Amino acid sequence: MAEANSSEKKIVIHFDGPYEVRGGIPLVRKIQVVSEFGEPLTWEKNETIPTEGDYCLCRCGRSNEMPFCDGSHAETDFDGTETADTQPIAARQVTLPGGTKITVRYDASLCMESGFCGCLKTNVPQMLPDTADTQVRSLLIAMIERCPSGAYTYSIEEGRPEIEPDLPQQVAVTTEITAQGPIHSSLWVTGRIPVERSDGKPLETRNRVTLCSCGSSKNKPLCDGAHRPK
Repeated sequence: MAEANSSEKKIVIHFDGPYEVRGGIPLVRKIQVVSEFGEPLTWEKNETIPTEGDYCLCRCGRSNEMPFCDGSHAETDFDGTETADTQPIAARQVTLPGGTKITVRYDASLCMESGFCGCLKTNVPQMLPDTADTQVRSLLIAMIERCPSGAYTYSIEEGRPEIEPDLPQQVAVTTEITAQGPIHSSLWVTGRIPVERSDGKPLETRNRVTLCSCGSSKNKPLCDGAHRPK
């Protein structure tokens, strides 16, 4: 589903329809790298998907031309009602207790349970009391920066701006590695690309955003992990 080309980089959501990606934003595929125990460790880019100018990505999860829209949303009565909060993340964040030389904040409404915030033995909240140890603090920072949704953020000093990883302006079609095998995950939008709802209201522009592409999220347009097998 092609649209007229535009120069402004942004993503516009169509009513009960696809994501229109404007401004020639690169489209890639990324896959989770996991440990022998299935712990998410990092992301690997394995393909750049050819696009020409603006393009539309499937939001209903039913396209036969994934990740691109083929109009299936119109044939299957897709309900794309957008319910995600449009307030700034600061209005919802809570500061987690226990950090030393680091402040960690969490916004539960953004979490899509990708698993980068923990491993077999520990997780971000459990690590905070031990962050006087530089190695623990370094691992915690790495976990937070690999979180695709940006649910976790951190700053080194109280009152200082949050530190974000330096990510390219792109949209990544992501694959997660699960016990059942690889599964298509979400559309990972990075590099502070504006996202506009179908009613014209903007979401807060953030460095890391995960958009639902299975059609089942209860927090549209954001991913809430509904794509995973139960």
